[in-house]
Amino acid sequence: MFLYGVVNASPDSLNEDSIVSDADSAVRRARRLLGEGADGIDLGGQGSTDHATVVPWESEWARLADVVPAIAALGVELSIDTWRPEVARRALESGATVINAADGMQSDAMWQVAAEFEVPIVVPFLSGPNPREMQLVRTDPVATMLEFFEARLRVADRFGARARCVLDPGTGFAPPEWPWEERFVYQREVYTRLDELRSFGLPIYIAMPWKETAQHDELLDIVVRQRPEFGRVHYPAKVRRFEAAALDVSDGAGHGG
Repeated sequence: MFLYGVVNASPDSLNEDSIVSDADSAVRRARRLLGEGADGIDLGGQGSTDHATVVPWESEWARLADVVPAIAALGVELSIDTWRPEVARRALESGATVINAADGMQSDAMWQVAAEFEVPIVVPFLSGPNPREMQLVRTDPVATMLEFFEARLRVADRFGARARCVLDPGTGFAPPEWPWEERFVYQREVYTRLDELRSFGLPIYIAMPWKETAQHDELLDIVVRQRPEFGRVHYPAKVRRFEAAALDVSDGAGHGG
């Protein structure tokens, strides 16, 4: 699995380890993530959680302007995590290589940027226009995702971008005030049904569970065994350990015990 280690240039991520304040601290964190097993870096300048302050795109870009070229100089894949096409464009001009489209690619403006730069596009499922304005999914979650992706990929076809899309079930986002127990059940169902999202013939991308709880570890184990092509991680070494454990079990089963 190709892992993108998380670097947050916004000050309000739930994972404080991921927060950086300038280009130097961003490069230090990026190097640490790469040393722990990440293959690339995912960089964002706008928090998506309930308590994060939504800033104008100009302020979001100000947080990123020095950081993007500094990380890009490391020579690894760098995805820009944003729902603003203005930010995506500037990040790609400064060295980013992937759009991690936190708007779910629901605007022509974002597709135009993706088409112009001809980069891979992570397309997450969203039950709203952006991660801060989402509703609870009351219907079958995977069926709802399939409808969402069908609609997004029709637009991708219009821009000649379908082959560069990577599908993300959007489990790293959540509506406000969603109780964890309900979110856990939702994520567990989605993760056990990832194969249904493969009907489009496109790679799968997952925001990996990272908190140190038994339920988060259960979700991480389920995800790793589904073998998505890409993951977004805060602690790559832990994900690599889970991958190794899953591989050991698979090899053991293949040798008849």
